[in-house]
Amino acid sequence: MILRAPDRLLLASARRGGVWVGVTVVTSLLLTGATLALPLVMGRTLDAVLGHGDVARWLALSGALVFVLVAVDAVDDLVGQAAEARSTAWLRHTLLRHVLALGTRATHRFPPGDLVSRLVGNAARTGNAASGLVWIVMAVVPPLGAIVALALIDPWLCLTFLAGMPVLVLLVRAFLRDISDAGEGYFRVQGTISARLVDALGGIRTITAAGTLDRETRRVLEPLPELHRHGLGMWSALARISARGDLIVPLLVVAVLAVAGLGLTQGRITPGEVLAASEYVVMAAGIGGVMSSLNQLAQARSTAARVAEVIAEPPVAYGHERLPEGPGRLQFRGVTVRGADGPVLSDLDLTIPGGALVAVVGRSGSGKSLLAALAGRLVDPDEGEVLLDGVPLRRLAREELRRAVAYGFERPVLLGETFADAIGFGPRTPSPGELTAQARAARADAFIRRMPAGYASRVADTPISGGEAQRVGLARAFVQAGRVIVLDDVAASLDTVTEHHISRVLTGALADRTRLIVTHRTSTADRAQLVVWLAGGRVRGRGTHRDLWADPEYRATFQPLPDTGTSDTGTPVRTAVGGAR
Repeated sequence: MILRAPDRLLLASARRGGVWVGVTVVTSLLLTGATLALPLVMGRTLDAVLGHGDVARWLALSGALVFVLVAVDAVDDLVGQAAEARSTAWLRHTLLRHVLALGTRATHRFPPGDLVSRLVGNAARTGNAASGLVWIVMAVVPPLGAIVALALIDPWLCLTFLAGMPVLVLLVRAFLRDISDAGEGYFRVQGTISARLVDALGGIRTITAAGTLDRETRRVLEPLPELHRHGLGMWSALARISARGDLIVPLLVVAVLAVAGLGLTQGRITPGEVLAASEYVVMAAGIGGVMSSLNQLAQARSTAARVAEVIAEPPVAYGHERLPEGPGRLQFRGVTVRGADGPVLSDLDLTIPGGALVAVVGRSGSGKSLLAALAGRLVDPDEGEVLLDGVPLRRLAREELRRAVAYGFERPVLLGETFADAIGFGPRTPSPGELTAQARAARADAFIRRMPAGYASRVADTPISGGEAQRVGLARAFVQAGRVIVLDDVAASLDTVTEHHISRVLTGALADRTRLIVTHRTSTADRAQLVVWLAGGRVRGRGTHRDLWADPEYRATFQPLPDTGTSDTGTPVRTAVGGAR
């Protein structure tokens, strides 16, 4: 039999419970054995009391079994939780590593909130399968053992019970079908709500400023009726099986007890065996425990399908090649990247000279940031290839590529506990002296030193402005800069003086690197050695800023900044005191 992906994931997760799964099997066997033995011992105790047998011995044995049941049940719960914890931890680590290995494709394929839902809630329910698989097997053993016990007491008792078994089987089958369908829908809608909530939290300032709190609340909670419907479906399935079970099980019990009473009058069985038979028939027909385990397994299978869907996405595959000595020349050969509405970049051929300062300009949506992402393989082209010093990026080892290309982003996310961690975050760890030097180059050193703990200040506890965050992100990019440094509109939140200082660093200390800068500022384009002008998914023009400025369409791509005065060539105007505006 070929197992589906959710089933394979459930089994793999259960195996990761380690030795605790084996202990769960042992404790469950002891629990099952004691459960099956107790009715027999109680029946013998009753016969001893009525027949003046060894009452003390049978009473002691009954008490011992009750003690074993209580003690083993407590241990079984403990080791079961330990197995589930190990399985869940493995599943979350596996899923997290895979999501990070997907790179930027992860959030394109799955909304961030939905990924969080799968990583937290869905992984936990799937991890429950570690003990759930054991318990569902053990839940079947008492009914089967009870049927055998009925046959040993009197074959007519067993035959009477088996006559009603087909109805119980049909109930279980219908329950599994209903609960699986409702569970899949429930967890899917739950992920949708999580995704919308994360989006809302990310845009909380916009929501507050726009006064759209009520509208956004309605948007986030819009799927609640569907969630309610699927939740009711799950409860309805449980209610139906319970109601039908409450009708069928008593009828079976009455039928078996009637046959047992007849056997008692005929002298085939003893009063103690009648007592034991009454317990065994309830145990044999007791589908409640089986239904509980099946419900848990059905939910685990539904969530495993959602986790397996993410894991099925192929991660970014890297090669094993190393870069030769080179200046950091980038080549885009026949590169095409398609979006939802068609090509964003189409059959692009472009060479970025090694060691050059290159500005990429164009209107919004022209593909500037996409070109920057292609340069360091944050995105792969649908057609064509990108080469660094003659080696296709796909063939480079992960560590080699990440050491060679560093990024600075418009809205950097500062990762790490402290500001020192955030600046040093990357494939190599800088020395303290280099870290502060690059922070100084990015004009981040001064405001970091004013913090209570300086570079040891916690990022999460220290509010900073957007411009300060960009400077910390720039410092990180400077620290990790290898052959190529890509800056994606990092000057957006920088004041003019800071931008000028950063430009001096790019043309001074980092002049031996290839510097690819996405920009909307004429001042940045004017300082570049080469400007690449994108329009309509293609290179509309290339050359110096002054040469391209003669084209009115090129001039129209720039939006004048309020604090920037420019000449008719786009060159920054100097004030009377010599400050660049």
